[in-house]
Amino acid sequence: MNRRRLSRTLAAALALGTTLTLVAGCSEEGDPVSFDTPRSDKPAQRHAVQQHGPGHKPGGRPGAAVPETVFPTGPKASFTVQRSLDDGTKIGVTELYGEKSGFSGRVWVWAPKQYFDPTYADSGFPVLIALPGGKGFPTNYWTGKGIDLQGNISRWADEGKSLPFIVVMPVLNPDAEFYYDGSDIPGRPRIGTWLTEDVPDFVRANFRTFKSRDGWGFMGSSSGGFVGLKSVLQKPDKFKAVIASGPDTVPDSPLWKGHEAERQANNPERLAAALGRQRATPANEIYVAFQIGTKESGMANLRAFMRKYTKGPVKTRLQVIQDGEHNARSYMRGMDDGSIAWISEQMQGPIPSV
Repeated sequence: MNRRRLSRTLAAALALGTTLTLVAGCSEEGDPVSFDTPRSDKPAQRHAVQQHGPGHKPGGRPGAAVPETVFPTGPKASFTVQRSLDDGTKIGVTELYGEKSGFSGRVWVWAPKQYFDPTYADSGFPVLIALPGGKGFPTNYWTGKGIDLQGNISRWADEGKSLPFIVVMPVLNPDAEFYYDGSDIPGRPRIGTWLTEDVPDFVRANFRTFKSRDGWGFMGSSSGGFVGLKSVLQKPDKFKAVIASGPDTVPDSPLWKGHEAERQANNPERLAAALGRQRATPANEIYVAFQIGTKESGMANLRAFMRKYTKGPVKTRLQVIQDGEHNARSYMRGMDDGSIAWISEQMQGPIPSV
């Protein structure tokens, strides 16, 4: 499958009827913005309600342990506004130097309105790392108003389809010349470590999150779908779910030449086979929501992948998008039709204080 940059085509201006004022009260592109929120005056873990599934509603298994919230650890990043949504929330952008990878790249972040609700002031929030297709540098098209991923997640959360995810949108590659398969290719920038170690560390430094992998997932389209799929299969101890839209299932960067062993260590098919041989436990089960349009290539490959590797801890689902093409408009429709609800059911939502 050719890796193609997705089109910015979905116009979704959603008037949600609420207005938020983020700390620092910024509304203009380039202005400073902070995602800091005050702690509530209630002891959260004594007053928390266990919650699972979409819609951030109280509930869950009786007697289930309350998941541990990780409060921002610092160091605190400096964000500027990339754009504002109709509900008052904002997408912030910053430059992240990765201590583990040594790579520096831009990261955009959006927090939903629930993140600023005092009801959830002592709760972590689930994180969705959204990866673009194509070269994915120097921008990430999931920040775009035309696609409006954030506005749709806000709407889906209100409708009970989705958890209110923090959406994190890093660059996919270190440059626009090559595609790196989201991997640490020998002699190249360690983009795999940056995406799966440095970016989550950065999120934990600046946002309320969950310690458990139940609060961490990926989504991506085309080449970004490949990287999300590979990352979850490679590190099931850190990530639980992925929406992989129109992805390849084998690494194909030309930069792997001369490094076949390392390429195979980053091959989703090999990784899925190895994980599938393990006994399924709550600590290693991963959930892969594939999406594919009927007007794009690759459906036979995804069906074959699912037949061969859906076993043990590897759980899969296929969202077939009628008349769907290899673009963001189609993939957003697929998420609306079922994919976002399915991964939300598997992940941990915020816990209200009562």
